Amino acid sequence: MLPEAFLKRMEGMLGEEYEAFLKTFEEDRYQALRLNGLKRNENGKSAAEVYGAREGGTAVTCFGSLTAVPWAENGYYYEPADRPGKHPCHEAGLYYIQEPSAMLPAELLAAGPGDRVLDLCAAPGGKSTQLAAKLKGRGLLLCNEIHPGRAKILSENIERMGIRNACVTNETPERLAERLPGYFNRILVDAPCSGEGMFRKNEAACQEWSPENVRLCAERQDEILDCAAGMLQPGGRLVYSTCTFSREENEGSIERFLARHGAFRLASEGMRRLWPHKVKGEGHFAAILEKEGSVPEGWRDSLPGGGKGASGKEPGEFTAFCEENLSEACAQGLRGQGEPQGSFRYLCFGDNLYLVPDAMPELAGLKVLRPGLHLGVLKKNRFEPSHALALALSPMEVLHVRNLSRENPAVMAYLGGQTFQAEGEKGWYLICMDGFSLGWGKLAGGIMKNHYPRGLRI
Repeated sequence: MLPEAFLKRMEGMLGEEYEAFLKTFEEDRYQALRLNGLKRNENGKSAAEVYGAREGGTAVTCFGSLTAVPWAENGYYYEPADRPGKHPCHEAGLYYIQEPSAMLPAELLAAGPGDRVLDLCAAPGGKSTQLAAKLKGRGLLLCNEIHPGRAKILSENIERMGIRNACVTNETPERLAERLPGYFNRILVDAPCSGEGMFRKNEAACQEWSPENVRLCAERQDEILDCAAGMLQPGGRLVYSTCTFSREENEGSIERFLARHGAFRLASEGMRRLWPHKVKGEGHFAAILEKEGSVPEGWRDSLPGGGKGASGKEPGEFTAFCEENLSEACAQGLRGQGEPQGSFRYLCFGDNLYLVPDAMPELAGLKVLRPGLHLGVLKKNRFEPSHALALALSPMEVLHVRNLSRENPAVMAYLGGQTFQAEGEKGWYLICMDGFSLGWGKLAGGIMKNHYPRGLRI
């Protein structure tokens, strides 16, 4: 049952279109996914290139034929019967399942390689992983989520998609604004809202709705936007989005923001609404804002200090692992050497070794779930690679690879934690499916020991 006050307001907003809008609540919602432009196979082709656009805007994936989402690069509709979340391609990070309308804001941010990007309200990670694909491994992506449980899910999705240059924090917008004034040139604020655009998808959002909650959401959105404003560089771009229809939370939020912040203006693209009776998707709003001015001369590329414990020195255990298991070009590829905006450095948290972008600011004292790409654990006289490293690597970067076809029962057995018989040199192997990495195995005595994480096993 849709709230009566909501229906009355929507009738006033839509006029003659109201009946068409109301009819959408009787229809099935559209479902979509984004093919991963970062995940690469043994031929250097990304999942988006392998399975992506064909003539007529269709794609052919490992589980069926898809149709393009018109406003999103690598976005495709799928049929509910396809169940892509149950397929091993999902575990390999070949795609991210995402509501089609929710793909619009990240496209509007217009981020590119080398940018410093903040996704301020990032969980569960759809927009963050979309932005990461735009960066192509260069620059910095800081993904923040205030709720600890949701921040953990965000971190897991960053790992699954093989992203190398992302940091995940669990902080309030206010704390980040204090620490990172004027640090980012691209900021996405996908603000917590009353969720009216998700009523068809989420019954709980409908049950929790009230005019009072709409007002509370609008007040909180004002606070979040003020924090974002302080973290944006002069000349930078900010996209504000919600999944609600309320004018108070949408156009109203932007009007109030512009009245408070004279340095901002609406970009030429202005504000966008996606209506479920007009597009194949749920309700969504987005506004594109620009901050006047330019970066002052002499402004430093990164805040002083860098990450605690970070250095350019490569730990000996990791060096030995690279020599025994990775290609000569792999270490350079991990650090992005030769591309100034894509360079990295090492960071140790206890025995855990990370690779973090050079653009990473000092984060000591903040709640950090993932400071960069987790390479693995430094143990006595040896190095144990992480699952995150496996998902970030392509078969071209690894000396020992065991590739399985997706029809091979061994794929599901591996994802379930089972060992299997194999021949070859002993040591670490990158287990792949159809040329894309799934995780690590370690061969000894003709048996491939399974190193797929226990918490992820099917």
